[in-house]
Amino acid sequence: MKKISARNVFEGAVKEINEGATTSHVLIDVNGNTITTSITNESVEELGLQVGKKVYAVIKSSEVMVAVD
Repeated sequence: MKKISARNVFEGAVKEINEGATTSHVLIDVNGNTITTSITNESVEELGLQVGKKVYAVIKSSEVMVAVD
């Protein structure tokens, strides 16, 4: 992987791709944990994503919210 400024980078593999009309939900297996992301179908194609392909989940967020009942 090329260098990136984000610090939350997790290596994994594509577990599942659920394609919608314009957006796909891509499930990434990271050490037995699943990270789900929504990306455009165009991005899925451009990245050559397929089940089993090695990928990196790059998480860049300004906040994480937690709620309870």
